[in-house]
Amino acid sequence: MGSYTAPNGGYGNPVKPVGLICSIFRPSDDATIFPFLVPSNYFAVTSLHQLAEMYRVIGKDITTANSCEALAVEVHNALEKYAIAQHPVYGKVLAYEVDGFGNQLFMDDANVPSLLALPYLGALSLHDPVYQNTRRMILSSANPYFFKGKVADGIGGPHVGLNYIWPMSIIMRALTSTNKKEIIQCISWLKNTHAGTGFMHESFNKDDAADFTRKWFAWANTLFGELIIKTHKYYPEIL
Repeated sequence: MGSYTAPNGGYGNPVKPVGLICSIFRPSDDATIFPFLVPSNYFAVTSLHQLAEMYRVIGKDITTANSCEALAVEVHNALEKYAIAQHPVYGKVLAYEVDGFGNQLFMDDANVPSLLALPYLGALSLHDPVYQNTRRMILSSANPYFFKGKVADGIGGPHVGLNYIWPMSIIMRALTSTNKKEIIQCISWLKNTHAGTGFMHESFNKDDAADFTRKWFAWANTLFGELIIKTHKYYPEIL
């Protein structure tokens, strides 16, 4: 199950200051292995640009707006230098976590921000070649937390443990896809794995949807609603 204790007295594993922002815990509440959590840093860049616009347009505070933009540029430049790696199978991809010393962790976790969710968060273009390589990697056996089972394929994470797929990852896969067959497959998996409850769960066993965690999981249910609305808008024929 998930890890709720960070090493080194709660400070986490060491990092080399390179311009990235530390996250001692992941969105799943599990401790990071390498404290520079790449998806969260990309999300921070997006949020800093948005914050700069708010300060500039609403607050008329150009000084703070410029500070936000400068920090966004610093983090983005560090991501370009330290987060992109050469994978032996998938080419240039994004690591999930790095430490500035050159260590990189190849995986993805279902919880958002995630590598899979980067276009949804406005952090990268869906058509970015590095994102597409990363997407192929994390939706394959190259990701230790990607599971293929009798009832669905999807990403989980250490929070619940091995062989448990999170509906959130299937939803996010569909929300970041323009492939109708892929979207249809994702919706089909989601329809067939709620175990008669009518709701999205936190996770379910890859081979038995009746073996699930959290009968009610608001985050996943909300994202599922967003998926249906988006699908109705762009691909109504699917529904």
